Amino acid sequence: MFIRYNNERVYHHSNPFIRFVERKRVQAIIKLLAPLSPSDRILAAGCGEGYYLRQLAAAATADGWKLALLGLDISKWAVLSAAKQDQRPNWVVGSNANLPVLPGTVDRVLCMFGFPVYAEFARVLKPGGQLLQVDAGPDHLRELREIIYPTLKPQRTADAQVPEGFTALPGETVRFPLELAGAEQIADLLAMTPHLYRASAEGRARAAALTRLSLTVDVHLTRFGRNTTR
Repeated sequence: MFIRYNNERVYHHSNPFIRFVERKRVQAIIKLLAPLSPSDRILAAGCGEGYYLRQLAAAATADGWKLALLGLDISKWAVLSAAKQDQRPNWVVGSNANLPVLPGTVDRVLCMFGFPVYAEFARVLKPGGQLLQVDAGPDHLRELREIIYPTLKPQRTADAQVPEGFTALPGETVRFPLELAGAEQIADLLAMTPHLYRASAEGRARAAALTRLSLTVDVHLTRFGRNTTR
C-alpha cells in the first residue's frame, strides 16, 4: 500500500514558492518509502525541527493510518520545536552514533541532509528494512552559493561503496530549475538552508540585495536495503 499525497493537508507554508520546492522533495521521498503498511515504524535520524516527519504524519493521517514515527536530533532546541508543532510523532534528543532504539525494530530510517552512521542504521533496521538518505547534489543552489561565498568549496566525491550490511536499491535525483522573483522568496529560501548561518554578514547582505535569482535544485535520494542475514 502507499500513503496518499494530499496537497491541502500536507503543505501549509504561506509562501507558494516554498510549498512548490517542498512538494517536489516530499513527493519523491514518499515515493521511495513505498511500499508501507499501517504498522510500520519509521525513524528520522537527524530530524531537525521535524518538517519531513510532520509531512509523513499528515499524509498517514489522511490515509487513515497511524504509523509509528520517531524523530531524533542532537539539538535539544530543534526537538523542542518539533514537539511543539506536532505531537503525532515521538521526538527524542540523541545522536546518530548511539541511537536509543532496540536492534531490529525499525522498518525505515530517513537520514535527510544529515550525518549517516551506517553501523547504527544497520543495527536498528529490521532485516529487509530500508534506509533512505537525502543529500544535496553538486549543483544544489549553486547560483546562490556563488553569490554569498567568496569561493565555493570543492564538492566532496560521492562514496560509491555500499555500506556493510546493506544492498543498493534504486534511488532518484530531484533536479529542476527555479526562478525566484522578489526579496521575500529569496530570503525564505536562504532561511531554509544552513547557509543562513554559515555565510558572512557580507554574503547575507549580497543575498538580501537581490530582487531576482535563477536557481538549480539538485537533490540526490539514495536507498539501501538491510540485508536479511546479519
